[in-house]
Amino acid sequence: MENELTCFVVMGFGKKTDFETGRTLDLDMSYRNMIKPAVEAAGLNCIRADEIVHSGLIDLPMYEQLLNADVVVADLSTSNKNAFYELGVRHALRPFTTVIICEDGMKSPLPFDVNHVAVRQYHHLGEDIGSSEAKRFSSLLTEAIKNIVNKNPRDNDSPVYTFLNGLKAPQIAAAIKEAVQQTEPDTGKAAEVKPGKNLKTHSELMKEVDEAQKEGDWITAKVFLSKIRKNSKLENQDKEDPYTLQRLALATYKSKSPTELDSLKEAQGLLKLLDPTTSNDPETLGLWGAVHKRLWELSNEQINLDEAINAYERGFYLRNDYYNGINYAFLLNTRAAKSAETAEAIADFIQARRIRKEVIKICNTWLNNNPEPKGPDANSGILENYSKSRYWVEATIGEAYVGLEDEELANKKLQEIYSNASEKWMQETTQQQIERLQKLLSNSPLQFIKENKN
Repeated sequence: MENELTCFVVMGFGKKTDFETGRTLDLDMSYRNMIKPAVEAAGLNCIRADEIVHSGLIDLPMYEQLLNADVVVADLSTSNKNAFYELGVRHALRPFTTVIICEDGMKSPLPFDVNHVAVRQYHHLGEDIGSSEAKRFSSLLTEAIKNIVNKNPRDNDSPVYTFLNGLKAPQIAAAIKEAVQQTEPDTGKAAEVKPGKNLKTHSELMKEVDEAQKEGDWITAKVFLSKIRKNSKLENQDKEDPYTLQRLALATYKSKSPTELDSLKEAQGLLKLLDPTTSNDPETLGLWGAVHKRLWELSNEQINLDEAINAYERGFYLRNDYYNGINYAFLLNTRAAKSAETAEAIADFIQARRIRKEVIKICNTWLNNNPEPKGPDANSGILENYSKSRYWVEATIGEAYVGLEDEELANKKLQEIYSNASEKWMQETTQQQIERLQKLLSNSPLQFIKENKN
């Protein structure tokens, strides 16, 4: 590929949270479904940092790409700090052939230093990209890349070179570049990767994790994630990558190895590295809540129940989502049923009802904003994902009506969704949750008020 033009993509990996909106976006879906196909359709070799084969630190090959890549595409979605920094490096090194993109759900305008540069926007669904949107934006991006590559002379797209007239872009002589590549590891820079070393990239290892998870093989997923974590810490001077830790914590407690309690304690230790008691990351809070919810079920220790409630509460108010909300409400009922203080039990019980009313509104908004895909969006994979997502949204509504003790609406909704469950385990999981909730409600603390009135 020596004579092939290259495009280096600057963006985050995996799922990242936009803390201004609370939305979590799967940036790998943006890369795989839109950016990489668009770049390759334009005739360029596409590479992201997690696809670079290297040993030692990633810094050297990354900076080389920022200088030498014929085109750089920078995705600023979720206001990723690394992406902004790397865009700044590119703008300082090259006066042209940089394309900036971001998803259209960002709440605040882009920072002043880049808000006057052309930015192309796409629509992200959070977990995936709709097929029609992927086609639309890929076509737009392909055309943009072709235009800037083929245009001679090229337009200046770097504000650095726009405002500093006469500034010359740096060049690296081939001999110097070769010498830098041969730098020994103990200098703090990346060493050259020798042929036949058979190193796997970050991207390849993550694909192994995804495959293991699809098969329900959480132990294998944990092994690969542990390797990814080790590599990441070496590259980032012993600093932890939150996304890797989150996935490792999930795989750890799901593995139930060597025992379920041991796996939960290990996952708890991993999540502590992300400061869950002060974190504003909904993913961290959701995992912290799930781990402590299960610890409570196994140990019956009040501290674990309180930790789970606090995590789901903060996650709900940060993200305003039905998942955190319905779990928060259920655990409030759990604590109410266990409480020895009537006033505290009544407070938790009433709060659970209020949360469920909010959850129903959130779910109905989701249903209104996410109609069933039709036309070009209606391929089997997208329909399957949509059907599963819709099932859990409507199951949440059914559970919320049960919690509100509205038997008529609850039965109507639950019978409707059971007939739409694509897999048997989905219905079984919902029924088990409903049964647990009904047991909690049978011992309602509101009975104390009614008895006193009588």
